[in-house]
Amino acid sequence: MDERKLISRTFLEIADALEQGKSLGGHRIGLTTLGSEHGEKALVEGALLAKRLYPQTEVVLIGPKNDSGLETLEANTEDEQYQVMEKALDEKTIDACVTMHYNFPIGVSTVGKVVAPANGREMYIATTTGTSSAHRVEGMVKNAIYGIIAAKAAGVAKPRVGILNVDGARAVEIVLKNLKSKGYDIEFGESERADGGVVLRGNDLLMGAVDVVVTDTLTGNLLIKLFSSFTSGGRYETVGSAYGPGIGEGYERNVLILSRASGIPVIANAIKYGYDVIHGDINRVAAEEFKKLNALNWLSLVKKDEKKADKGPAAEVKAPVKVPVTGTISGIDIMELEDAVQAVWAGGIYAESGMGCTGPVLLVPEGQVAECQAILGKAGFLAVEKSDC
Repeated sequence: MDERKLISRTFLEIADALEQGKSLGGHRIGLTTLGSEHGEKALVEGALLAKRLYPQTEVVLIGPKNDSGLETLEANTEDEQYQVMEKALDEKTIDACVTMHYNFPIGVSTVGKVVAPANGREMYIATTTGTSSAHRVEGMVKNAIYGIIAAKAAGVAKPRVGILNVDGARAVEIVLKNLKSKGYDIEFGESERADGGVVLRGNDLLMGAVDVVVTDTLTGNLLIKLFSSFTSGGRYETVGSAYGPGIGEGYERNVLILSRASGIPVIANAIKYGYDVIHGDINRVAAEEFKKLNALNWLSLVKKDEKKADKGPAAEVKAPVKVPVTGTISGIDIMELEDAVQAVWAGGIYAESGMGCTGPVLLVPEGQVAECQAILGKAGFLAVEKSDC
C-alpha cells in the first residue's frame, strides 16, 4: 500500500470512528454464514457475541441479508459466499475471514487453538486441516513451524513446542533438534510425566504441557474435535477457537476454519483468533520465520532423514555374543528400531528391540548405555543437541 492510500485509509477509519463509534486501529474480520449444521442464526449470534466481547473487532458477515446490524456482504449460496470472501480478502476490504470450508493448496494447513481441561491453558494444535506435505515427517516438521508462526502472531513470544507420540515423532524430533543446533531459535517444552522429554502423551494434552502440539493433520483434526465438543457429547463444539488460520510458505490469504458443528462460543473465539493473528501481522511473522529457515536449508534435513528411512541397512550385521540387556534407550522411531539394533551390533555391542510404556526402546547392556547412545546419535537414530557452551 503506497503512502497516499495509507493516508486515505487512515482518514476513513477516523471518520468511521467518529460517525459510528468504531474503535481506531481495529481489524475487519469476515464470517461466512452459510453451511453450519446449526443454521445461519448461530453464526450471526456468534458474530454478535464476538462484537460484544471484543469491541475492537469489526465483524463483517458474508451471506444473506439479516437484521443483525452488522455490515453484510450479500451472498445467497455457499459458492457465491466463497467468491465474495476471496474477492474481499484479495481487495483488502477484510483482513481475514472465518469460514466452515475451504480448499487450501498443498503445503498449507491450519493451526487450531484449544483449552487444556486441567488448567485452562491455551494450546495450539499444529495442524488441524489441510496438507503440509505428502511425506509424513516433512509434513510434521512443517506443522511445527506453522504452529510456532500462529502462536507468535497471536502473542506468544517464545512458544514451547512438543511432539505428540505418533508415528514419525522421533524422526521429527531429530530434524527439529538439528535445526536448533544449526541456529534456529526453537523452544522445546517437556512432558509432565516423570520421564519428561519433548515427546508428549495424552496426559500432557489434558495438562497443557506445551504451547504448540505437533502432530499429523488427521490426528490434529481428531484432537480438536474432541477438545471442542467433549462437554456436549460431540454434537456441538463449545470450547476453543476452532481450526485456525491456514499457513504455508508464501501463502498470504488469511482464511481461518470453523467446523460445521461449531457453536456460538467457538464462533466468537474463532473471530477473536482471527483478530489476534492479524493484529500480530501473521504474514510478516511467517515471512521472517521462513527466511531464517531457508537460510539454514531446512528442508534438506528432512530429505536426508527421508532417504535414511527409505533406504534401510546396507547389509545384515551379525549379532555379537548375547549378554544381559537391562539398560534402555528411548527416542528411536519405531520404523527404524530394527535398523538401530543393527547399528549397535555393527559397533560390537549386543542389543535387542523392545517396547516400553512410552513407546519403542532399545535394550542394551547396562554399563554401555552412553556408548550405544553415541553410536545411535552418529548414525542419525537419536536427536543430538549441541551444547550452548
